[in-house]
Amino acid sequence: MAHVRLFRHYLHVPFLVLGLLDLLTLAAAFYIAVFFRYFGYVPLLQEFWTLVLPSAMAFGLINLVVMLALAVHQAKLEEGLTGMMLRTILCLIISLPIAYMAAFLVPQHFWYLGGEGVVSSASVFGFLLLGIVRSVFFRIVGANTFKRRVLMIGAGLRAQQMEEELKTPMNRKGFNLVGFIPSNESEFEVTEDKICRFRPNETLQMLVDRLRVDEIVLAVDDRRHGGLPMEELLECRMKGVRIIEAASFYERETRKVALEMITPGWLVFSEGFSLSAVSRFTKRLIDLTASLVLLGVTWPFMLVTAVAIKLEDGWRAPILYSQERVGLNGRVFHVHKFRSMGTDAEKGGAVWAQQNDVRITRVGRVIRKLRIDELPQIFNVLKGEMAFVGPRPERPVFVEQLNEAIPFYSERHRVKPGLTGWAQLCFAYADSEEDTREKLRYDLYYIKNQSLLLDILTIVQTVEVVLFKKGAQ
Repeated sequence: MAHVRLFRHYLHVPFLVLGLLDLLTLAAAFYIAVFFRYFGYVPLLQEFWTLVLPSAMAFGLINLVVMLALAVHQAKLEEGLTGMMLRTILCLIISLPIAYMAAFLVPQHFWYLGGEGVVSSASVFGFLLLGIVRSVFFRIVGANTFKRRVLMIGAGLRAQQMEEELKTPMNRKGFNLVGFIPSNESEFEVTEDKICRFRPNETLQMLVDRLRVDEIVLAVDDRRHGGLPMEELLECRMKGVRIIEAASFYERETRKVALEMITPGWLVFSEGFSLSAVSRFTKRLIDLTASLVLLGVTWPFMLVTAVAIKLEDGWRAPILYSQERVGLNGRVFHVHKFRSMGTDAEKGGAVWAQQNDVRITRVGRVIRKLRIDELPQIFNVLKGEMAFVGPRPERPVFVEQLNEAIPFYSERHRVKPGLTGWAQLCFAYADSEEDTREKLRYDLYYIKNQSLLLDILTIVQTVEVVLFKKGAQ
């Protein structure tokens, strides 16, 4: 299988394998650095290798977490191996002070991390070894080794929508689409060349065997009129072929929910949309910890921002801008931001923020790009009005409009709004109703699959958004 589901979140198997290889490679690089610094004699290292193991694994895990934050493995899809290795250099540099800090805080376990020149040498060895291991890995596995061969039953509007949504390289990481089987004679929206034809006296099971299909996706427009060959599907299922409904397949492959394909019944009977009491307590603990850490790191930037706003607009101009937003269960609260627009920006009433908005000040343009304007919301998180991770809160006037225009929009208020969110990682700035509809797909995915793992992944990957301006206006 090309995906595994861990703590309700779908993870791509090649990335998991590559991450494990990176961890082992970095640990090996650390052993090499320690060998040259302290031992210089192989039997001596063999005798005392267990003493080095905690430091080696800590070095590997620290670098792996930073790589996750900077999306190093995903960069292979868009930037190739060269872009992937360039990001790796940045990760190794960022990891240096973190490794030294670990050695300082827990010297009894990680004292080799604090050795003179060990971490820097291990980073150099690690970069060289990672380049070799990754090159060999990609050459051996090839582009299609981990991909499932998928057959869609249905050739109508829903199947055609699925094909359009899933045809991009980013969304087709885990599968190859074999073709479509029409569920009835009148259903043809996909092109003729993509239709799979049965041979004389060939059953669905025989076709699946011939095409080496691993998974069948049910993308029929209307099942009520007997469009599915249930007995033949059961035979395929008993032979080990996975059968999956179109909306669930779409959710897994795109990490968002297909608004056009779901119904209230799908929401009622599908997995997810729940969090245990222990998970809620742990999530709140993570919210408080992450907020305090962020506050401790960013308070100098906040102070500089406050001074810059005063210098641009005058000492009587307000620094903060408070605005009503809709929170958990539709309750309204006040969100706080550094003021990035003129003081009379909304004298004519609430309007959508636009890219290159003329109302934005010079300081505002900078702090928006760096996302510094959002930092006062840390205090909303500490007060419990917001979570660190969740859907971004919207204004009541827009919520009222969007509830009427977009199906299931109100469901995003089933969880606390967040300082950062899954939609912010996956989609650019929303400045229209259609963009908001697209962001809702990601918000519903988060609400349906929320877990501590997904929260942690979102937090660490937010670093990429800030450093590389991904999704920033």
